Amino acid sequence: MKHRAWWLLCLLAAWPLSSLAATRAWLEQAQVTLGQAVTLNVETDAVSATPDLTPLMRDFEVEGQADSRSVQLVNGRMSSRMTFALTLRPRRAGTLAIPALQVGSERTVPLVLEVAATATASAASNGLVFVETEVDDARPYVQQSVGITVRLFYATPLVSGQLDLDPPDGALLQRVGEIVQSSREIDGRRYNTAERRFLLVPERSGPLTLPGARFSGRGAGGWMDDLLGGNSREVNITGTPRTLQVRPQPANAPQPWLPVRDLRLRYTAVPEQLRTGEAATLAIETTVVGATQAQLPELPTPTIPGAQVFAEPPQYDETFVGGTPQVKLTRRYSIVPSQSGTLAVPGVAMAWWDVRGGSAKRATLQDLAIPVVMGSGQASRPPAPEGATPASQGATDDGVIALAGERRVPAHLWPWLAAGFALLWLATLVWGLSRRQGVVGTSRKRASLAETATVVDTPATHTAADLRRVLDAGDLDDIEIVLCGMARPMAVDLDDLQRRLDAPAQRAAVDLLRRARWAGGDPAQARLALREAFRGGPQWRARDAGVTDEPLPPLYPR
Repeated sequence: MKHRAWWLLCLLAAWPLSSLAATRAWLEQAQVTLGQAVTLNVETDAVSATPDLTPLMRDFEVEGQADSRSVQLVNGRMSSRMTFALTLRPRRAGTLAIPALQVGSERTVPLVLEVAATATASAASNGLVFVETEVDDARPYVQQSVGITVRLFYATPLVSGQLDLDPPDGALLQRVGEIVQSSREIDGRRYNTAERRFLLVPERSGPLTLPGARFSGRGAGGWMDDLLGGNSREVNITGTPRTLQVRPQPANAPQPWLPVRDLRLRYTAVPEQLRTGEAATLAIETTVVGATQAQLPELPTPTIPGAQVFAEPPQYDETFVGGTPQVKLTRRYSIVPSQSGTLAVPGVAMAWWDVRGGSAKRATLQDLAIPVVMGSGQASRPPAPEGATPASQGATDDGVIALAGERRVPAHLWPWLAAGFALLWLATLVWGLSRRQGVVGTSRKRASLAETATVVDTPATHTAADLRRVLDAGDLDDIEIVLCGMARPMAVDLDDLQRRLDAPAQRAAVDLLRRARWAGGDPAQARLALREAFRGGPQWRARDAGVTDEPLPPLYPR
């Protein structure tokens, strides 16, 4: 019995080490359609090793690879892990086995991928040109990002054309990226393909009818068409509509509502040691499958007792992986500890809704314990014990305040000194204003004449086409740049832009944009208001319509 207990104790002691050393692999999607790409992730702690991709070449085409490294500090032990994101495209339909991959001295577990045959074979027999629409989720939730892929198949030369998809009622639809060209063989015939991607966000539950994709173009006709004046080169194709069943938000869903396919948090930079008074960087990466930048809530700044935390602006990377939107959020924090010892950094957490499993989940990071030593920077003074008198400042019995290294100043003189400084400041202010008043009128007249000439001579740096593009696919920074660039002359900031606009709805939309950028407002609400208000372009206020110039710009965004 003692021997069994000893072996069990050894096994439990070795279990964390074996779990940390494991190399694992997982698929972003377990089912795809033929022609659709899928992402295979391989994670290992062997940072110098790379996976052997030779076993994949039989059934897959490896179209891309992205590598990332993460560092973790758990119980005072530093560990590094490498993640390889492989973009695979199946060569055939059916149940495809992803064999075990060799990574250094370890091997991954085999996986299975279901590849469904496309529905284009029957359509191909009806013509040389046809379109299809692919939806990555036919039963989405309200406000869930749905990837839409529209493909044009043509076995005849085309000289021009437009591939588009009309937005359905009750949902937002925006175009993502540019057209991707490729080719595919169907029933022994080689087709060229043009692929365009869209992002659909349902606004209400119930049936949602997605119109069929449209293509209007011209084919390369022969000399007989030109001679007879025929129009056989015109090509107009409309695809089959699709119906989606939009599910409502569940009653037990966590708030803020974030319906996605997957969400992972990880540390990408953890300092091994901190020094008092000196800044060190802690970086956290959030990877979300099935969402866009506008849908992500802000990653909270951790509150660390005994240290100051300064958050840098978040960095976003939006991509389409296998027809599904994916966003990667990286947030860096500068940590400045104030005292030596061990700094406890609580792990951040983010709640989300698993659209595939239909359940609420919560992604968390483990707490960190980072050692802190004395540094060269100025550290905060440790708290004095109870009953002790602070060394830097103390009160004596004779009413005199004692400052370390300085002469003693009687306490009753401080109010008189403060009043003297206040009178001196008021006198300086009155003198400055009286001197400035005579110059302001002349300078305003000259500035008004110069501004009028600038308005006439200076062209706008951005057009209405640029505005439509950034409202569909740009971020909030791009929208501000384009709107300011459409003013003549270019607006300095959002305050200047708002003063020049004439329509109240546009000024209100600009205010929502300002709040979303600077005051923690809702980016999605701001984007919707901007699209609605600026649908017909900006409406500028006349120069003499009561616009007053302020002598000084505002210190802070309003």
